[in-house]
Amino acid sequence: MLKFYTSLLFVILTANGLVWSQNTALTTDTPFKQYEEITELMGSISSEKDIKTFRRASFSDAQMQRYLSLHFKRLDLLGDIQGHTAFVLDSYLHSGNWFRSVGFPKESIKSYLDFFQYYEAHEDKLTLIQREDYKNMRSFARSILAENYAKLGLLDSAAIQHKINIEFTKSLNYIYHPSALNNYGLFFYWYKKDLDSAMYFFDGAYKLTQTKFPNHTLIGSIRDNIADLYTEQHAYDKALPLYQQNFEFYKTAINEETLIKDVPRLISAGAQLITTNTYLHRFKAAQQHFTELEHIVATEAANNNVSTPSQLEFLRAKEQLLRTTNQISEAYLTAKDIEKLSDSLQTLLNHADKRWQEELNDITIDKIELNFKIDRIQKENMIKNQRTKLWFIGLLSSLFIILLVALIMNRRQHLLNAKNKQLLAEQKLENTALKVEQLNSEIKSKERDLSDFAIKLTQDQDWAKELAAQLEVIKQASSKEQPTLIKNLDSTIANKISVDSDTQAFFERLDKLSDTFYSKLMEQYPNLSKNEIRLCSLIRLKIESRSIATLQNITLASLNTSRYRLRKKLNLSEDTDLDFFIQSL
Repeated sequence: MLKFYTSLLFVILTANGLVWSQNTALTTDTPFKQYEEITELMGSISSEKDIKTFRRASFSDAQMQRYLSLHFKRLDLLGDIQGHTAFVLDSYLHSGNWFRSVGFPKESIKSYLDFFQYYEAHEDKLTLIQREDYKNMRSFARSILAENYAKLGLLDSAAIQHKINIEFTKSLNYIYHPSALNNYGLFFYWYKKDLDSAMYFFDGAYKLTQTKFPNHTLIGSIRDNIADLYTEQHAYDKALPLYQQNFEFYKTAINEETLIKDVPRLISAGAQLITTNTYLHRFKAAQQHFTELEHIVATEAANNNVSTPSQLEFLRAKEQLLRTTNQISEAYLTAKDIEKLSDSLQTLLNHADKRWQEELNDITIDKIELNFKIDRIQKENMIKNQRTKLWFIGLLSSLFIILLVALIMNRRQHLLNAKNKQLLAEQKLENTALKVEQLNSEIKSKERDLSDFAIKLTQDQDWAKELAAQLEVIKQASSKEQPTLIKNLDSTIANKISVDSDTQAFFERLDKLSDTFYSKLMEQYPNLSKNEIRLCSLIRLKIESRSIATLQNITLASLNTSRYRLRKKLNLSEDTDLDFFIQSL
């Protein structure tokens, strides 16, 4: 949970050895020695073990420029340090955390991404204990990476990191998974303004924490988030018991990292409880809680444990209670105290925000980039001087190479000529093979035409037999019936001539329009006859079977036989529809 982890950033870094790993062995290699030297220079500006280093207001303009410049130079050395995986990982994490704390989210993202990339590439070099230790920080780094993306308005990238973290922490039997769920809920609450989704993830995190980690301080943070969401929806009656539980919880709860009582959270819970009671007009309960909180604030203030934001939160709750109970004079005096304290704090914050956001985030980075460009130019000049010294040697070498290349080119030309002759011979063979293939294709085409002609001849013979049968009937008919039968015969012959002519014209047009389809069909099924190809084309045009039989001058039974033979040549299974198959080609 960001709200839970952020205040513990430096403590977590120190506890996990990420300010500097105590388990990382020193080396004598050049990159590492340079890294150490730069670290010493940075320490003279601000110690990395001091929590003030993680506050940008601790630096002057000149100090921050110098510190950033050294920090970038040090980062450039990390990729060259070999054999000390844990040290490099810790350094990337430290860089990401520091950039985030001092207000450079873009640079923080780069360091975290470098951390994850380096971890994936070098995980096999870590011991099992080291891998286990990094699970916590991998989850923490993923949450902060998502927060940085969200701050920059890159909400899709933020959502991706949250989802990755939720999936990663599923297998971790500790607080990381409910924390990841809660972070995703905060993302929907703060950035997406999607209260329903936020409540869904808050609720999932709360149930999981209640079941497995009921005494962990994360549960108080989740309760606070749920109560804040209810308050935003003006469901004060639902928020009240949650604030009440948190107020009692933080009186005794000890933070797992700092091992001390979380006074800011205790004061915040008490102030929220008082304010919520006033919204519900429960003034007596509000007064009781105020008296109790007033005593807590006085006690902790005597021990210098009350920060200015906590003092402001307490005063605002007090002013709310006085105003709603018509204690106008006292409320006015409290409001003046709030204004005075808030103005002083806001002045500092505004000054810091303006100074660092406008100057450091833009001008300082530009200056540092310019310094790097100057360094590169100096290195390029050194390289140019070295190149001048090598030029004379290169000239002599070039003469030798030219002679060698001339000999090689001469030899290559001979080989090329021989290869060209071989290619010409191969080309002639290929042309001969193509001609043979073309002749074979023409022979097959002639064979198909001959087959089609035989079929047509058979059909004509069948029609001639039928015609002869009709003539025999006319001969045997009576003189009265003969004129009618002769007229029918004449009509049949005329129809036959007309049908043959029309059919021939139809098939000529069909062949022209279906030329592409014929080519595709012949390429896939070269054993088809011309009539079978025409049958495919007629089926493709969705012409009814009866009409196809008429066009081909055959009976429906003969057409069905043709369709059966066609299916066999197309190798179609019984459950494959012939018409659908052909129309899909």
